[in-house]
Amino acid sequence: MRLKVILLLSAGLFGAVPAFAQARTDAPTTIQPDDLDGDVIVTARRRNENAQTVPASLSVVGGALIDRSYTVNTQQLAQLVPALNYSSANPRNTAFTIRGLGSSVVAVSQANDGLEPGVGFYVDQVYHARPATAAFDFTDIERVEVLRGPQGTLFGKNSTAGAINITTRAPTFTPEASEEISVGSYDFVQARASGSGPITDTLAFRLSGVTTRRDGVIRNVRTGAKQNAIGNQAVRGQLLFRPSEDFQFRLSADFTNFQSECCTQVYVRAVERPATLRTLTRQYAYLAANAPGGAYTPPSVNPYDRVTDIDAKLGVDTNEGGVSGIADWKLGAATLTSITAWRFWNWDAANDRDYTGLPIQLEQHIPSRQDQYSQELRLASNTDGAFNYVGGLYVFRQRIIGRPISIYGPAATYWLLGGPSAALPANLLDGYGTDGRTDFQSNSYAAFGEVNWKPVGGLTLTGGLRYTHEDKKGAYDTFTFGGPATVTAAQRTSQLSILRGQSYRASVKDDDVTGRANISYQFAPNVLGYASFARGAKSGGINMSGLPLDTANQPVLSTAVVRPERNTAYEIGLKTQAFDRRLTFNIDGYYTRVTDFQANVTDTAATVALRTYLANIPKVTVKGFEADATANITRDFQLRGSVAYADGKYVSYPQGPCPIELIGNSTTVCNLSGKALPSLPKWSLTMGGDYTHPITDRTAVFLHADANRRTKQFGDPTGSAFTVIGGYTIVNGSVGVRFGKGLELAVFARNLFDKDYLQNVTIQAGNSGLIVGTPSDPRTIGVTLRVRQ
Repeated sequence: MRLKVILLLSAGLFGAVPAFAQARTDAPTTIQPDDLDGDVIVTARRRNENAQTVPASLSVVGGALIDRSYTVNTQQLAQLVPALNYSSANPRNTAFTIRGLGSSVVAVSQANDGLEPGVGFYVDQVYHARPATAAFDFTDIERVEVLRGPQGTLFGKNSTAGAINITTRAPTFTPEASEEISVGSYDFVQARASGSGPITDTLAFRLSGVTTRRDGVIRNVRTGAKQNAIGNQAVRGQLLFRPSEDFQFRLSADFTNFQSECCTQVYVRAVERPATLRTLTRQYAYLAANAPGGAYTPPSVNPYDRVTDIDAKLGVDTNEGGVSGIADWKLGAATLTSITAWRFWNWDAANDRDYTGLPIQLEQHIPSRQDQYSQELRLASNTDGAFNYVGGLYVFRQRIIGRPISIYGPAATYWLLGGPSAALPANLLDGYGTDGRTDFQSNSYAAFGEVNWKPVGGLTLTGGLRYTHEDKKGAYDTFTFGGPATVTAAQRTSQLSILRGQSYRASVKDDDVTGRANISYQFAPNVLGYASFARGAKSGGINMSGLPLDTANQPVLSTAVVRPERNTAYEIGLKTQAFDRRLTFNIDGYYTRVTDFQANVTDTAATVALRTYLANIPKVTVKGFEADATANITRDFQLRGSVAYADGKYVSYPQGPCPIELIGNSTTVCNLSGKALPSLPKWSLTMGGDYTHPITDRTAVFLHADANRRTKQFGDPTGSAFTVIGGYTIVNGSVGVRFGKGLELAVFARNLFDKDYLQNVTIQAGNSGLIVGTPSDPRTIGVTLRVRQ
């Protein structure tokens, strides 16, 4: 049935372009032209420029490489860009870091609606405020630019760590179409299609779609279900109105949804004495061995067996979409651009937050709805004189309404409080939970400008400033329900130590001036050197996941608001091309200092270890270097390589959360100063290549391979030795036959050597020492048929 639906969708998209039904049959191309001519056009400074002339560090992944490498989402994009790190326990709990900075490390329940991402995510110049919307599959992509370092001048929202700038393929006045279907391991089926062409002499359309299905790779031995499945589909429609060479208007609408039995984690390890300070009766091994009703044994202690026995409902149902309009009007020596957009995001998911077959927690989910509106006006010079400039205004508004729901089960009293006893009846937490409503609103207004001045040949001076005013407010209201009808005052206190209703209001108003200064010099026609200084900022945040409790189990109201984050970055770099631009080599070095770094941290003083809240880390630094090279050895053979080295640490963090091995019965805070940042491997390297070998005038065999190596990294912000994610290497590849320019048949493999590694880790509720994680996806092998017209 799944395959039939996918084929019907594909047929519907193909049918939209019946005039292009016949595949091209002329001589086969080798490497795509945009990989060979040395000119990669980007919009990193909100104008079309050759990437080699932009004095900034950026990685560009073109649409041709995205197609060849089977890169269909941002997680796989991180395998091609060493400085980018992606972590996702489920779509809502998605985080990006660039050079170790951005959103905090992700575990289940660590998404906080009051925290702005440090890495901006843009699709066709429109900012997406929630990182969750970046978890969906790509469709019909022209290129992806990953901009490293603060982007606080020209991009819509301040992005202190960098930006992911995605450009989709635009409507064309020349008819074209493409269709693709892939089938593979674990009942993987993916269909992608696009078509474009003229409607009139001045109006063109483009229609794109993708649908992906894959069975889960984690087997639930209790229910027989295959969990952590993929069910993703997206569609985008565009119209391009171009009545003259001086004016065009591009209207886009898109919708994406993700529905599947996802996402859970599996047993990784249990921390026991003498490694932990917890008393014996509060440790996982003791709790499991003496569980009411009989000892509990996990289905496996090897996470790569990929089995679980969770007993609560699991599932994800999320969708997002929107409408945008981009108008470009040439006014002589300048172009006026208007970008108007509305987007929405709906989320709901069910989780088993205890990750065991014991009924500790029965329900945990946060149904949410986000709406955002943005308007940008930009005026940019379009001539190449001594001066060129970009300036504009930006308005952004968003509102997120959520309903945090949590319900505990019959085993919760024993596991979390140490009962049953006369003081703690076995049913004290059975059915006990919270419900309520959260409401977060944010308004942002900005004016920005940047000027490039070329005082003498080869020398360019750049200066840019941005003024931003932010106004945020949040309301958090939850209440408790359930449990026994009658409890004593002491028993009520025990219940409140697990969950208590909270009601508070908070607001933030901030004004920031950020910007950058840059000097670059063209030493030779294909050699550019540069040095830059940049300041970035994120306005204050509001805790929208509840507040930590004091020793009397009362919310600490002083933690409702976190201070603004300030980012200062220095960078030098060199961009070169040689051998008739067939060899491109770029290198840069950087130093970044962040004060009042905003992070989502865990309240380790709480019984429920996954209670998280926003906090400021006094000082963080990251320093390192990056280099990348592309060699077009022949028109049939291309090699690529990139390396990123980063040394990031908490310079000052005296009041941090404690690692699991230092959590005792009364532990509150630990000094984490000097600890390495989470989600930041010291080294990350990528290598890849493409080779095409002609067989006949119209037939060629092609080979693609890419590999990504990452060294070990901390899996949580505390720097615990028990949450270290070991280093790993992933190799992907494909081999196939191209018939003319229009037809391809290929065999592909992702994680070719079936490498086992952990994508993320989580410390289980109760601080018992149980650590769970998301294992890597096993090797997937499949076949792809592509047709282009």
